[in-house]
Amino acid sequence: METNNRNVKNEIAEKLSDETLRGSLGRFAEAYPTARAKAYENVEDIDALREQVRQMKIGTVAEIEKVADKFEAEAIKRGAKVFRAKDGDALKKYLLDLCEEKGVKRIVKSKSMASEEILLNHTLEDAGLHVKETDLGEWIISLAGHKPSHMVMPAIHLNRDQVAGYFSKELKQEIPNDIPFMVQAARQNLRKEFLLADMGISGANFGIAENSAIGLVTNEGNARLVTTLPKIHVVIMGYEKLIPTIKDAAPILRTLPRNATGQLMTSYMTMTAGQTPVMVKKDGKWVEEKKELHIILLDNGRLKAAHDDKFKEIYQCVRCASCLNVCPIYTLVGGHVYGHIYSGGIGAILTALLNSQEDFDKINELCIGCRKCVEICPGKINIPGLIDELRSQTVKEKGLPFGVRMVFENVLANRKVFHNLLRLASIGQKPFTTGNVIRHLPLFLAGMAKDRSLPAVADVPLRDRISKITKKITRPTKRVAFFAGCNTDFVFPETGEAVYKVLQDLKMEVVFPEDQSCCGKPLLGMGDREIAKKIAKRNIIAFEEAKADVILSSCPTCTETWHETYLDLFADDAEWKARAEKLAHKFREFTSFVAEHYEKAGRLKKVAGGKKVTYHDSCHAKRGLGISKEPRALLAASKGYDLVEMKDCDKCCGMAGAFGIKYTEISMPILKQKITNIKDTGAEIIAVGCPACMMQIQGGLDKQAPHIKVKHVAQLLAEDIKD
Repeated sequence: METNNRNVKNEIAEKLSDETLRGSLGRFAEAYPTARAKAYENVEDIDALREQVRQMKIGTVAEIEKVADKFEAEAIKRGAKVFRAKDGDALKKYLLDLCEEKGVKRIVKSKSMASEEILLNHTLEDAGLHVKETDLGEWIISLAGHKPSHMVMPAIHLNRDQVAGYFSKELKQEIPNDIPFMVQAARQNLRKEFLLADMGISGANFGIAENSAIGLVTNEGNARLVTTLPKIHVVIMGYEKLIPTIKDAAPILRTLPRNATGQLMTSYMTMTAGQTPVMVKKDGKWVEEKKELHIILLDNGRLKAAHDDKFKEIYQCVRCASCLNVCPIYTLVGGHVYGHIYSGGIGAILTALLNSQEDFDKINELCIGCRKCVEICPGKINIPGLIDELRSQTVKEKGLPFGVRMVFENVLANRKVFHNLLRLASIGQKPFTTGNVIRHLPLFLAGMAKDRSLPAVADVPLRDRISKITKKITRPTKRVAFFAGCNTDFVFPETGEAVYKVLQDLKMEVVFPEDQSCCGKPLLGMGDREIAKKIAKRNIIAFEEAKADVILSSCPTCTETWHETYLDLFADDAEWKARAEKLAHKFREFTSFVAEHYEKAGRLKKVAGGKKVTYHDSCHAKRGLGISKEPRALLAASKGYDLVEMKDCDKCCGMAGAFGIKYTEISMPILKQKITNIKDTGAEIIAVGCPACMMQIQGGLDKQAPHIKVKHVAQLLAEDIKD
């Protein structure tokens, strides 16, 4: 498809102003988590079930050609014809030749995302064939002239009034917006299509190599009619749908319906293998014949991905689309802004691998990295991680834009220049600063501070306060090196002071390596790994020289970068990887470290308080590091506060580094909902464990609820300590 002239920003603005879309997606996003949780109530160990899916898929992709050979052999044994299509063009030629050879004029289709992927319907219709989608959602969007906006519910972006309008136009009669009536009207219209069709085309939820059976998981029954009534049945299936044995279908059938629609099981579960009998009319009589069965295995980039150490992970996808259902970006803008056919984070990856890297580049930033998708995915796919990998490949091949590259190379990669510029910024911001926030900006920048104040750079950074806050500890229990990160160092130095106070109260010696700089996450988010390596090396050297027992950070993002990303950066460099690993073992996140030591000291006992405090889980803390209980335990033990939980406490606040600034129009609705949830608790304080979240939430509260204050957990703990 043509993407060069796309203006994604304009498309996003259009979708954000579409009240029908926002309403439909909002209601579904609200109801989905409850429905899914209820569907899993009788599953003893959800994570074990997900791991079963993951391991089965990992084993399959490792031998994908063997599995495909077995499937083909078994299918041929049962009378099917198997064609392996290298790409969409090869598939379409095979199908057109088949239609011409067999005199096919009318085709009915059940839902097939693979056919959407290669825009099959357009080719068939251009050849003069009558093609009818029979899945209700697919039929609706075909009438509307739209692409699917969701992999399971393709027409989720439309409401009943719009659908009634499309039905009225197609059926040439007034159709009311009554859903049961519309369903009945659809059935009546489609019935003749099934009976008159020469060919039925279906997709497959899985294909079993052991017996060549295909599995179809549906709610409408149309797939059974498509696969049984026409005399020719064509299955279009990507290689990722192959599984070795019928037993391997069990974990898919246990997770797919629950994750896709919150059902224990869909209305229809169909398995069909080999040729089956079909009734055809010959010389005025109905006679029984064997159906023609053609199975097309579509490559279109899948086999290349299967042999890639990182991207073979996409084979763990069961196409449940649960990642879309919980994605804060998708649930605001819908699927069409992703451009091609597949939506959401997994859609961005599939677009890159199955369509083009250029299409991916247009939408690669539409992932906030919150990892709700990873938490819920049946195959445990690290979607944000694969998106980061694709970004880095783009940068490696094409480089960054000139201006961005200059900033990265000459500012972020140079600690002294970077820090001096931040010091200058603290002076230059004075005309726009009120307290510790920027509430108004001039001219074209005004929109950035419309509904959210922006953080001001501190007058005195943490590194310039160290000498004043460092105490000499007699016989310290540990030597701790503090990694501040950019935000704590230059925006929230008070948080750093609180960290020092808490650690020194625990009789620990705290040191601040002066040569430390940014952890490199902003560069990594943009895909620039080479400059990130330079920064990582500088930080590693600085903290090696500190000779600390523990390295501590009050930022979960920085912690995770040290724990995981640095090791990945130096995967091919044995020396630096070993050095990074040595420090990674010492690196700790503040709340988990302090909770551990408070517990040892008997200081984690719950204390009755007065003021209400609620807590926001940062994405990197909860889903990156698995830390959520520890900060709550600390808050419950702090004096003067009662902890109350807010709704969606672990839902992203909308910051995600540069995303919150570049995509303000998406970030703000996410933040507004977070502020609403905070206000609903009646809390006077919102506690956080992440400086970036603190920045975002502080900005929203300053404009929308200034009576509520945001504080890092370290600050609340420090308040309990007498000077």
